[in-house]
Amino acid sequence: MSGTLSSIYNNVSLALYLHSKEMARLQEQVSTGSRINRASDGPSTAYQILGLNTQERSLENYMDSISETISTLEISSIIIEDMIPALTEAKTRLTQITSGVYDEEGRKRAADGINDILDQMASLVNTKHMNRYLFGGSDTASAPYAIERTDGKITSVTYQGSFENRVIEVAPGVETSALYIGDDLFHLNERGDPIFLGDTGAKSGTGTSNVQGYAWLTVIHDGSNYKLSIDDGASWTTVPGGGEPNQAVTDSRTGEVLYVDTTEINGTGVELVHIPGTHDIFNTLITLRDILGNERELSEAQLQELRNSSIDSLDELSTLLVQNSVAVGAKIGFLENLKDGLQNLKYNAEDEVTRLEEADIAQIAIDLSRREILYQMSLSIAAKLMSMSLLDYIR
Repeated sequence: MSGTLSSIYNNVSLALYLHSKEMARLQEQVSTGSRINRASDGPSTAYQILGLNTQERSLENYMDSISETISTLEISSIIIEDMIPALTEAKTRLTQITSGVYDEEGRKRAADGINDILDQMASLVNTKHMNRYLFGGSDTASAPYAIERTDGKITSVTYQGSFENRVIEVAPGVETSALYIGDDLFHLNERGDPIFLGDTGAKSGTGTSNVQGYAWLTVIHDGSNYKLSIDDGASWTTVPGGGEPNQAVTDSRTGEVLYVDTTEINGTGVELVHIPGTHDIFNTLITLRDILGNERELSEAQLQELRNSSIDSLDELSTLLVQNSVAVGAKIGFLENLKDGLQNLKYNAEDEVTRLEEADIAQIAIDLSRREILYQMSLSIAAKLMSMSLLDYIR
């Protein structure tokens, strides 16, 4: 009988414990409004919620990356858009010169104006945002353009940044870059045949020159042979008797090569060589400033021809900037739409988590009421069982 009483006691205690535990769980759900407060409340549902929470954090990280990328692109877009009217102003000044609006003194003032535009451009291309250079490709720690000055004036602007993009993932399987390669943005790359703007008789050779934009070709005669230079006399190339149809003239400063047909050279002097489709903003502005200032003491006919050629170069560069501005704007629009899409996915994940976690208060109230009734019944039955005496068993 002792075994029977012990068994009854244990069973009653277990039943009361289970009822108490379930009531405590239901009361917790009522107070928190959540039916999953720990993994043991529903392992399968808790696993789903964990996955959805991970997805939310991932989407949040993607959206933060997109916001940072858009911010950087907007700064780049502003810089490019600022350059467009600057080039338009340079073209206006040049057009007024070619139409005879200004006298010699006015031309020098126009040259100073072009120099100011050049300074502005050189400053813009080395802009930093969030402690990173915008136009150096994957190299964000160093200034992308090296600027050399002589007597306070810019004489050379050379791209020294990376030619590789730094890409980041802005969505699963979607990569983009906010940091552009400056040489792609501000430099044309559709090489044409060199055009010689002078009267020395030099013509384009048959080889493919790698000189960019404009080059000044100097032709002298030492009494025996003609000599050519494209680095302002730092080095000379001697023309053999009768000339060569494809003579290489090298710039000792940059290593660039200009191939010249020297078979018809018949005079000396300085002439401008124009390589269509290879201009960059800075070399063009430097050359234009020098043309307006006439530092090389060219004839008026030569200057007029050079000015007309410069207008075409400015048009090409303006078109390039407009195209790049549109491309940057399109990328910003794409990223904003992508961010909206990710935001909707995040909202959906949050809604699903809420649906899985949220407690049905009405159902919980019913379950809690049922459990309380069972608990009271268990207490009542336990009281009757525990109050039985030996005499009750004998009977």
